[in-house]
Amino acid sequence: MEKINLDDVSLNMDAIEFQHAGHLLVDYITTFLQELPGKKVTTGAKPKDIQKILGNNSLPQTGGNTIDLLEETSKMLFDHSLFNGHPKFWGYITSSGAPIGALADFLAASVNANVGAFALSPMATEIEKQTIQWLAELIGYNKDCGGLFVSGGNMANFLGFLAGRRNKIDGDIRKNGLPEITIDPSQNSTGYKEKRRYTIYCAKGTHTWIHKATDLFGHGTDSIRWIDCLPDQQMNISHLKQIIKEDKQFGHKPFLVIGNAGSVSTGIIDPLTEIAAFCKSENLWFHVDGAYGAPAACLPELAENFKGLSLADSIALDPHKWLYSPLEAGCILVRDPRHLHDAFSFTPEYYNFGGNGKDAPMNFHEYGMQNSRGFRALKVWMSLKQVGRNGLTQMIRKNIELAKLLFQLAEDNDRLEAISQNLSITTFRYVPKNETNQDLNQLNETLLNRLQAGGEVFLSNAIINGNYCLRVCIVNFRTSDSDIRELVQIVLREGEKLYNEMVLTTGEKHP
Repeated sequence: MEKINLDDVSLNMDAIEFQHAGHLLVDYITTFLQELPGKKVTTGAKPKDIQKILGNNSLPQTGGNTIDLLEETSKMLFDHSLFNGHPKFWGYITSSGAPIGALADFLAASVNANVGAFALSPMATEIEKQTIQWLAELIGYNKDCGGLFVSGGNMANFLGFLAGRRNKIDGDIRKNGLPEITIDPSQNSTGYKEKRRYTIYCAKGTHTWIHKATDLFGHGTDSIRWIDCLPDQQMNISHLKQIIKEDKQFGHKPFLVIGNAGSVSTGIIDPLTEIAAFCKSENLWFHVDGAYGAPAACLPELAENFKGLSLADSIALDPHKWLYSPLEAGCILVRDPRHLHDAFSFTPEYYNFGGNGKDAPMNFHEYGMQNSRGFRALKVWMSLKQVGRNGLTQMIRKNIELAKLLFQLAEDNDRLEAISQNLSITTFRYVPKNETNQDLNQLNETLLNRLQAGGEVFLSNAIINGNYCLRVCIVNFRTSDSDIRELVQIVLREGEKLYNEMVLTTGEKHP
């Protein structure tokens, strides 16, 4: 067998080569960021277009030049991506990633700490602990809470779900699985045939993570109870109490209530104080999905809206949603750290990560699903250090002011209908003047697709009381007043074009 010269295939780079490559990449990124506001938000390319550019080649047999590789890859990404850092990106809830976060990820990857155990990542572990404390302080939560960084909202909510289940359902779930629900013989006379379940309660419109959680963790999606909303889209507490009472009568076992602190479609905040008080009286776990909205609790003027957030047993929040962190950066906070430990800790003999005495180490693998963990906290920690509470407060407040500006502009225009405005989310519709015949849902859905493909702006949609709406969520430190005013003009221009096309197609007379 031919002997391989390891020097020829090494991934290592000498200091001069690495420095040159790194400086070159930073130059590419700098130019990209400078040119970003003038680019389209997206080219609207189709999968086949991208596949053609990438090439359908087999795995290379030999390597290539590092500098050429960096140049080629940078160009592909800069020319063929959707840019959520663009000042006119307001689609899904993804922050414009702060440049300090990109540098932090570069630094974190260079050290390559495994933040699963203190012994593997001493400084990284302590930075993550401190960042958890700072986030809790920012939103007015218990600073002695437990928590850890995860990939995003789904995972953060999953951990809150599992911590609550472990705490509120009797029996050794980790060993035996979900216990069967024994039914009092007197309840058999109800004639209720449905399988008895451990039940979960959330407002209609809660993010679909709850479908995944009940599916993956053995409850089944039929264990979800969808609570009606009031006209303002908040959870109806009277309906919550009624459904839980009925479920108990039929032999179900309620254990978890989910409140929204910034719902995904409209940004509504549920009546958290009332939910917390009810959960306490019923011995239920109160989890808040604040993946999007929880950071806004730092604003003094919104203190009343978030009053009750501090009473939650667990909170999910995503720094990559409204703390301007690059992906991925989700976070779970749990009032009592023991509840995460009880749900996730295993210590096999081949783990030598223990400690003793008062200075025992924090080993994050005992508080979540992952053993090997990347250093996600660094980019959040560095951003918090860079701008502080005052800087974050100013940027979050500005985003909300821009959403209010858009709502007002829509209200003032006779071809737009303002629908809702909560936190930094505004929904509205294009309504042709004096129009009564055209299907407005179809019109606005087609308009949204055209706007997204056109690349001038990027919005998403919401369905509110049966109305298909254009939805703008501003979690972007680059967005300005002029961007919002330009959006309105683009919607009016494209909406009129589309309406005229639809009128010509249907043969209906233009009003």
